[in-house]
Amino acid sequence: MTEKQVKWQPVTSTRPLVKICGLTRVDNALDCVRAGADMIGLVFFKKSPRNLSLSQAREIVRALPDPVLTCGVFVDAGYDEIMETAENTGFKAAQLHGSESPELAEKLSGQGLVVIKAFFAARMPGLSMAEQYPAADFCLAEYGKGILPGGNAEAWDYGMASDLNTRVPLMLAGGLTPENVGDAVSRTGPAAVDASSGVEKAPGIKEVEKVKAFIRAAKA
Repeated sequence: MTEKQVKWQPVTSTRPLVKICGLTRVDNALDCVRAGADMIGLVFFKKSPRNLSLSQAREIVRALPDPVLTCGVFVDAGYDEIMETAENTGFKAAQLHGSESPELAEKLSGQGLVVIKAFFAARMPGLSMAEQYPAADFCLAEYGKGILPGGNAEAWDYGMASDLNTRVPLMLAGGLTPENVGDAVSRTGPAAVDASSGVEKAPGIKEVEKVKAFIRAAKA
């Protein structure tokens, strides 16, 4: 980015924001937004079945309305790679889903990007480390047990994340579905919830009726 962008601000609401992650197609992303999604996640991690190209991401970002937060998801990528990807696609947030440092979060925030930092119940960085990242706009709490860095569609004891909401706004993730998100929200009071495989019909392709049901349950 040639100059620092103005940081995205969420619409004030007592109900959690909903992030639908791992989109790969413009029409599917637009359908999710029409269903009520507040955030759309785009995965830049080659080992993920939801990994997409810069041109795919750029097309999705350009098609979405401005109020939607578009988020690039990275695993242990460096500052230059993240910023270059942001410049080439136009996303407004960087999700750090590996062992990234507090300093990287601060640098990205300084460039006007919303920073979502992931913490895990089953591995490092652990949930208790969220307070070490004051520059983060959200801490994403999930299970972290499985082959890939993401949630791997495994539900977990979401109540373990409930105390994080007093330090960094909590984004709850990992195995969330239309069937369990309502209970998870009532137990943890998150600022946002994040779903991927729990609303899919195939990797990178969301089932719109599941997305609608998820959003209804999350915001009920």
